[in-house]
Amino acid sequence: MGLTSVMVRISHPADRARGIDAEMLVDSGAIFSVVPADELHELGIAPEKTERFSLADGSSLTRQVGIARFEVAGRSGGAPVIFGEPGDAWLLGVLSLESLGLLLDPFKRELRPMRLVLYAATP
Repeated sequence: MGLTSVMVRISHPADRARGIDAEMLVDSGAIFSVVPADELHELGIAPEKTERFSLADGSSLTRQVGIARFEVAGRSGGAPVIFGEPGDAWLLGVLSLESLGLLLDPFKRELRPMRLVLYAATP
């Protein structure tokens, strides 16, 4: 199985002019996206909380988490982002994908629009 990466515009949620373009690995198994902390600080994005995360080997670590705006293929949305530390990969996680209305097609290894469903009472 191959890896999928996409170009992403990451910006401050209140000021889209403060942004960077980066290639990010799409990780449909990751809940949060990961961007290096120094890049987020440069954009003026501040951490809002600290969370504990489990690693595949069973160990755990803590990272700061904030909110960023993500743009891919003309779609834009805000989502939580982990303040990555040296050695952490740039990842685009599932919450960011959902905020963009996108999902990863595992067979074609590309992003495609998701079917958006709204359950509402009818008049």
